[in-house]
Amino acid sequence: MTTSSTVSQAAEAGEPEKAAAEAPPATESSTPAGTTPRWTGRRADILVTLVYLLGAFWVTIRTWIDPWGRVLGEQAKDQAFNEWMFAYDAHVVRNLDNPFFTTLQNAPDGVNLMGNVAMQLPGILLSPLTMVAGPEVTYLSMMTANLFFTALTWYWLLARHLVKSRLGAFAGALVIGFGPAIISHSNGHPHITSQWLIPFIIWAVIRLGEPGRTVRNGLTLGVLVLAQLFVGEENLFLTAIACAFMVIGYAIFNWADTRARFGRAAGSLAIGGGLVLLFAAYPLYHQFAGPQHYSGHPGDPKPTTIESFFAFATESIGGGKNSAAGLAPNFTEEVTFYGWPLMLIALAGIVWLRRENIVRVLAVVGAGTAILSLGPVIHLNNQRNLKIPGPFALLEHLPVVNAMVVARFALITTVAMGVLLAVIVARVAERARPAETSGLPVRLLGLTVLAGALIPIMPTPLAGHDRPPVPDFVTAGTWRDYVAEGRTLIPVPVNGLTSIRYGSAAEVGFAVPSGYFLGPSSPDDNTGRWGAPPRPTWQLFEKIQGSKDEPVVITDADRTAAVEDLRYWKADAVVLPRDSGTDVKLLLALESLLGPGQRVSDVWLWDVRPLTNN
Repeated sequence: MTTSSTVSQAAEAGEPEKAAAEAPPATESSTPAGTTPRWTGRRADILVTLVYLLGAFWVTIRTWIDPWGRVLGEQAKDQAFNEWMFAYDAHVVRNLDNPFFTTLQNAPDGVNLMGNVAMQLPGILLSPLTMVAGPEVTYLSMMTANLFFTALTWYWLLARHLVKSRLGAFAGALVIGFGPAIISHSNGHPHITSQWLIPFIIWAVIRLGEPGRTVRNGLTLGVLVLAQLFVGEENLFLTAIACAFMVIGYAIFNWADTRARFGRAAGSLAIGGGLVLLFAAYPLYHQFAGPQHYSGHPGDPKPTTIESFFAFATESIGGGKNSAAGLAPNFTEEVTFYGWPLMLIALAGIVWLRRENIVRVLAVVGAGTAILSLGPVIHLNNQRNLKIPGPFALLEHLPVVNAMVVARFALITTVAMGVLLAVIVARVAERARPAETSGLPVRLLGLTVLAGALIPIMPTPLAGHDRPPVPDFVTAGTWRDYVAEGRTLIPVPVNGLTSIRYGSAAEVGFAVPSGYFLGPSSPDDNTGRWGAPPRPTWQLFEKIQGSKDEPVVITDADRTAAVEDLRYWKADAVVLPRDSGTDVKLLLALESLLGPGQRVSDVWLWDVRPLTNN
């Protein structure tokens, strides 16, 4: 029996490790069938790396023009929150503060950072960049790097372990790293786009059950899971679901091998799980039982729709401003927009390669998670409810699951789609050379079809919008003359976006009221809600802003409530920007509440320490 046939049988039997061990070295003389010397070796890898790097900057280029003056994409609030988090991580490094909980946002109650996609690991590792260039540059660097490294690590897994064709690996990783799912989440969600550890976790799971490697495999998986926990916990949860589907799919078609591996795999999982619990018990306690913990996700579960799988995303070459209208929960959840050409290739590939183990498993993973992403009730589009219950209806009230955005199950579908495409391209490449000896231009036809499916879903550059300016009073550090350490600066109007923008610009040097986060509805109700319950003075400012030209009378009760709120917030200063956009009604209201303000730098300032330090 030849080496190549042994490798093929090992792969078909679901033993990728044996296949990898028995594979011949990748040299020019042992180029796999279906590839060409130009598309092998280091030159191909370097070319792929450069393409992914250029692609990452292509998507983010409009904001790189001015990282401090622009925001990336369409979710300014999410970006402001993540910039505040990067600034807080730098604060943690400087002051050895708690990375899992803080009262510097939503003062004085604080924010449960473990329950708010904190990303402590990259935030702490990138803290030198934050200290030197600011959280704006750190955020943009992170978003750019996520695209690049996610595609590159998937290329590594596909090219080295799962398919023989580098072209197939390139195409599959392109779908995963630059497809609509990750591009839509590049609008403000670095915790979702940071998928560069996921391929290593998937490979570690595939290797569970190897003879003689129980301890090593368990420790490897445990370390990877620990790292991912502090990079993006939601991605870790989705990866666990993906692995569960993968194991189920493999067991259905390979029960004997699954049973043979079970004992060793269980031992590795016990070792890895013990390692994770040892180091993650305290952070997880903070998340689920610590201050400001919450349960569930407010609002609609945001499912996908059937039509969205065949449509093109807003930020794609084949899409446009209205291409996703009525098909997605919102702009950042366009995760299923594969386009009809790629969907046809995927469906045809499953039928064609239905006898291959890897394709069967991918079909189970992809179909299962796609159906879950449709939510508790399946919709054709946002206007047409088919009134068919979806499987997610059985899961939606389970702990942890009830906090999910349902559309994100399709992030798993996207990975299955990318790996499936890699396998299809590899199989076409393997069959191309014999067919071409008879005059059929199989490779040319295959490349044409592949380009026709991939080009329409490739991304266009994300928008770069001007960000609202932060007063020099904050950025220049003048605030230090008026706000003591651990005390609060109140920006008017009081709202989450303004608070965290001021806080991150000041390197989280002062606490802010409100914020942009998920927390409990009240001290007695831990049902999740966005932001903090509004205080009376906060509501008064909102009423004044919405009053148009109608005057709002300030009463003695309002003045009493203002003092109580300032004391509650532990405020030292109240500021209102003094520029062409100053709301005169707010200025008059503040003077009526607190007396005349001072002109300091480019703000109106009320030093309220005499009122709040009693």
